[in-house]
Amino acid sequence: MRFFTGLVLYITIAACNEPKATEPEKKAEKPDSVKAFILTVDSAKKALSLPGELLSNENAQIRAKVQGYIKKLNVDIGSKVSKGQVLALIDAPEISTRIKELNEKVYAAQSRYRSSKDYFDRIYTASKADGVIAASELERTRNQMMADSSEYNASVFAASSYRQIGGYLAILAPYSGTITKRNIVVGSFVGNANEQPLFELEDNSVLRLRVAVPEIYTNAVLLNNTGELSTRSLPDKKIKAQLVRKTGSIDNATRSELWEFEVPNTTGELKAGSYADVRLQFLRSGQTFVVPVSAVVTTLEKKFVIKASSDTLQWIDVRAGFNMGDKQEIFGELKVGDTLIVKGNEEMKVGTKVIPAIHKP
Repeated sequence: MRFFTGLVLYITIAACNEPKATEPEKKAEKPDSVKAFILTVDSAKKALSLPGELLSNENAQIRAKVQGYIKKLNVDIGSKVSKGQVLALIDAPEISTRIKELNEKVYAAQSRYRSSKDYFDRIYTASKADGVIAASELERTRNQMMADSSEYNASVFAASSYRQIGGYLAILAPYSGTITKRNIVVGSFVGNANEQPLFELEDNSVLRLRVAVPEIYTNAVLLNNTGELSTRSLPDKKIKAQLVRKTGSIDNATRSELWEFEVPNTTGELKAGSYADVRLQFLRSGQTFVVPVSAVVTTLEKKFVIKASSDTLQWIDVRAGFNMGDKQEIFGELKVGDTLIVKGNEEMKVGTKVIPAIHKP
């Protein structure tokens, strides 16, 4: 028994004195390798399709200036008219009668003026002999002649003015174009203040194309200063339009600027009032930073790219420019030669060590 107890004690002591196995040392973690590219500048281009509206070059609502009844109609909708052409005639007998009355007053005033002038001329000739004509008589005849002259001139002006009103009995085309609306028939009473226009006249030889251009593109250069349009009635035709004017301000409701193009329409194929699909090519005036879309990280708070500087990650805030599909124009505190991560995300925290593997974007 003593032998067995001693053997156990010996084994226990030997086990305690046996050297312990050393734990393997932990190896230092190597930085991850991530795809990156070298930032360069490039020309930003953007092709954009926008809705537009075609409007007539000129559109006039033609109304009557005098009251009367339509006596004759010379045109209907679709009629091609020339400037100064008579579209309709108004019958207003009282105007014709009044013109005749004023013409007769002109003849009467003219006769009185001639008589008083003749009398004054004879009195003036006689007054050259001393003592024949009193000075007061000469002055009286002069005043009478001047009064008759003024009355004659006034009657001429009155008759001329009313003849001009009489000229309004003929409704004339203010310019060449096409009649698009007719709201009267023979016998219609016209000349009331709140009535519909007699005709609507449009000049569609050249059409105006209006396009609302989003604010981001308003300072870009439009390629060749032209656009290309197609309409629903002519879907297979591509028609050039020349940019001629801009409003120069941004509409608060749409955040866009209205641009106006001119479209030749000598054949009359295009119709005013049509909607058009307008393709525009925008260019940035200078070279800017263009990166892969995947390099731009967008959160609720900001947009940023991830820059590898001394193998350490940094977040650089950027503003977006043209979106060109797989490419994105950006603006920020960057410079040519910076190393940016190709596929950025929020998990790449600032200060993380990485090994940039340079790829061509």
